[in-house]
Amino acid sequence: MDVAQLKGQTIAFLASGGLDSCTITHWLTENGVRVACFTADLGQPDEPDFQAIEGRMRACGAVDFVALPLKNAIAEAGLWGVQAQACYESRYWNVTGLGRMVTTAGALPEVVKRGLKVLSHGATGRGNDQVRFQLITNMLEPSIEVYAPWRDPAFLARFGGRQQMIAYCEQHGLPIRASREKPYSTDANLLGLTHEGGQLESMTTPASLVAAEMGVWAKDAPDKAEDFTVRFEKGRPVSVNGKKVDTLGAFLKANEAGGRNGVGIGLHMIENRFVGVKSRGVYEQPGIEILGTCYGFLLQLVLDRRARRLFNVLSETLAEQVYQGYGNDLASRMIAEAVATTSALATGTITVRLYKGTLSYVRAEDVPHSLFSADGSMEREGSFDHRDSEGFVRVLAVHARSLATAEQVGRDNAGRRDSLSPEEAGRG
Repeated sequence: MDVAQLKGQTIAFLASGGLDSCTITHWLTENGVRVACFTADLGQPDEPDFQAIEGRMRACGAVDFVALPLKNAIAEAGLWGVQAQACYESRYWNVTGLGRMVTTAGALPEVVKRGLKVLSHGATGRGNDQVRFQLITNMLEPSIEVYAPWRDPAFLARFGGRQQMIAYCEQHGLPIRASREKPYSTDANLLGLTHEGGQLESMTTPASLVAAEMGVWAKDAPDKAEDFTVRFEKGRPVSVNGKKVDTLGAFLKANEAGGRNGVGIGLHMIENRFVGVKSRGVYEQPGIEILGTCYGFLLQLVLDRRARRLFNVLSETLAEQVYQGYGNDLASRMIAEAVATTSALATGTITVRLYKGTLSYVRAEDVPHSLFSADGSMEREGSFDHRDSEGFVRVLAVHARSLATAEQVGRDNAGRRDSLSPEEAGRG
């Protein structure tokens, strides 16, 4: 689909209010397309005045503006990620991927209600977001077409990147906040900020180039440690530091505490994008880092080794599913059902200590489903009799000796398997 096919139509456009949104809205309008902007209120920290976005978009030519109140929805999505421990490539809490799920799911009913047939977005043709917007729309409302300007030859012929867009907006007097001086771009929601592009694409640029927006860098955090206590009941946070909270409130409190102590600020990551290239991001994710880590400490007490093994597989799979835009498909729904079984047992109070970018365990209390007991103690307590292990170890030794007899083991100075000689490798 290209802009020529859209001429004379009214389309829905997912607008953040940033440089891409302003540029695309005005460019489409210039090309005879009526643009209705749909903007999600995700509690984005970099947008102190959400109401101002409408003014910017209308100044860029939008014929309509629809605000989508989705703060509670993004908090619930974040909790889903926490409960599943769904960190992409072990570090990134999928804050943008979850944001795209919530935004698209929140916008589509409004798009359908207004009888619009095309949903557009400003995601680049080299990234993950284009896939997320496309697949989520195709799954939830398959009748809606998706138009991506960054895949339109006409748009690409006009705009090569950020500098050309800024020049275009300056030429037309559009009210953008972006400047030529800012050396990277930012995407934001309640769960975190993603900084990428510009100077961050160079591997010689330190993550500290980023100006923290959700808190401070570790070096600028207070010299005094701060304890953070969260109570979970059946997988949901119900209080922080002794005060009752809902899910949104828990994330807000955790963002504040993490931010002022430099926790989850400035995570450097080279990740594998779904489109097959590597990209560099610098992330701020203070609240979900704290809540996710606390929940992880709780799960350590609750899950036995078989449940843990399965949970780890489900966790890693869901992280990839959300990252790639498949958070609504059958596999993700199956994982969600399994995670719900675990969440039902996740009750307890966890305290961690925040200090200059670090997060450390302090204590766990009132965990009714904990498997941790005195049976594992090194002291003379609990019901586990040391002598009972004699037969257990003898049974294990039978297999160990059979491995030796069958010449299936080897040794080096570190106790590792020897490399086979060419003669040994040819046996059998």
